[in-house]
Amino acid sequence: MNEPYGPEAPRPITSTSPGIMKMFMGFLTVFIVVQTIGTVLFCLYLHMKMDKMEEVLSLNEDYIFLKKVQKCQTAEGQKSTLLDCEKIIKSFQNIQGKDRPLKEQAKFEMQRGLEHHEHPHLMLKNESSVTAEKREPIAVHLAGQQSNKAGSVLEWKETMYGPTNSLISNKEGKLKVEEAGLYYIYCQVSFCTRKVPSAPFTLYIYLHIPKEEDRVLLKGQKTQGTLKSHCELQSVRVGGVFNLREDDVVFANVTDSTEVNYNHGNTYFGIFKL
Repeated sequence: MNEPYGPEAPRPITSTSPGIMKMFMGFLTVFIVVQTIGTVLFCLYLHMKMDKMEEVLSLNEDYIFLKKVQKCQTAEGQKSTLLDCEKIIKSFQNIQGKDRPLKEQAKFEMQRGLEHHEHPHLMLKNESSVTAEKREPIAVHLAGQQSNKAGSVLEWKETMYGPTNSLISNKEGKLKVEEAGLYYIYCQVSFCTRKVPSAPFTLYIYLHIPKEEDRVLLKGQKTQGTLKSHCELQSVRVGGVFNLREDDVVFANVTDSTEVNYNHGNTYFGIFKL
């Protein structure tokens, strides 16, 4: 007999085992933890990298500023229209005028920047600038010296305490400047009259220019006293500021050099650069 046909019984649905689910959740947890740690470490690295870049940029700015200061200390830089040397030098002087700890820190940062960029010649330039600031002022002070030569140009000699400088030479009473700039020129001449005066005693300060007529820079006059049995000592003094060029020559002239009194401190001639 044929057995009656019946529908096939449905297969039971297989469910995921608990062990596999636990492994999957554990793997997912480990992945999330590793991802979080990696993100935190990357953020820390990026922050440190940004700090390093900021430090390098700061050193580069300091180095560029020092290069500008160095450029402005040369004649070529002062003539350049691309640099505002007056503003740069003023900023540099403001930095130097701060408290000493800040100056020492700035000096340390400058040295680090110089070592980083390997420019030793810049250090030599800074040292030469300091030397230039500490050099002796351009000035001379001379005392009157009696001369047997005929003429009214007065001659001068060095004194024990008066300043001298190689950039101002004295030859036969004429002072020659070797460096252009603003100079203060002064002179005093003491005199006494032993004869009847015909005109005031006059002191001139001349600027000598080669192949040109001498120019009067200063002029002082003193009315001479009446004739007496003894010498009546008088003095005349002049002084002023002038813009002198390189190799300019100045000298003092009087109406009568035989009346000049050369005692210590009575007659002198000086010039100094401002």
